[in-house]
Amino acid sequence: CDIRYAYAQDKIIAIVNSDIITQKDLNDFTNFMRMQLSKEFSGYELERKIQSMKQDLLDRLIEDRLILQEAKKNNINIDENRVKAKISEIKNTYSSDAGFKEDLARQGLVQADLETKIREQLLMYSIIELKVKETILVTPDEVTSFYNKNMKDFVSSEERELEVITLEDENLAKTFAYNLKSGQKLVDLATRYPITVNKLRASKRGELRKDIEDVAFRLRLGEISDPVKIDDKYYIFKLENIIPPRQLTLSEVQDRIHAFLFEEKMQEKLTKWLDELKAKSYIKIIQS
Repeated sequence: CDIRYAYAQDKIIAIVNSDIITQKDLNDFTNFMRMQLSKEFSGYELERKIQSMKQDLLDRLIEDRLILQEAKKNNINIDENRVKAKISEIKNTYSSDAGFKEDLARQGLVQADLETKIREQLLMYSIIELKVKETILVTPDEVTSFYNKNMKDFVSSEERELEVITLEDENLAKTFAYNLKSGQKLVDLATRYPITVNKLRASKRGELRKDIEDVAFRLRLGEISDPVKIDDKYYIFKLENIIPPRQLTLSEVQDRIHAFLFEEKMQEKLTKWLDELKAKSYIKIIQS
């Protein structure tokens, strides 16, 4: 092992009360974040994300150390079964145990490092739950007030109800669509063609494939589409009903508002709590 490399790894870059943070701690934390983010990003995108976070990672590490010190002061303990369950969950995202270990090795980590990080995360969640989350209250009056002030944001999207006819042959689908558009009844055609009929409700919220959404919102009431090929089948759409946008009631959106207000208070209170911890702590950054 290169002595200069070992020295660089052991170099103290911050002091947090009685704890020290070394370059290795920061490197391990960066690699742990990279491993977590690799489920969403890859290649250049992943590295760009890591680089954009680099400035904040030491600050995050310092905050984590303060939170862990608080957990220790409050005698918080973590059930090891929770750590094992989390490791199993991560392992299950890999095709094999070897693939999991290879990915760890690529980040310069072993399973014990991952277990330590997960244990620390669970300790942090527990103390934040105790000191911050459990102290938050969102009252019904706050929910009602928020609704009344932001009613224009609580309007449903226009919805369309469609009849969807499916056939497996292109020529049959074209003939069927022609006959249906010519005024023949669906019940009569159903006796002559191998079709399946379903109902579909669509809104412009990105819930449907774009090609289906485009057809659904192009049709006029009662209009029938030409066959649309999706995968290996042909679909004919008939617009049966248009449900216009409407004002959503308080009871329909109160859970959403409650969750939003809770999260807002949670972030404010967490920031305040961390600022208080920092104010009464000895923190020295030696090298950022």
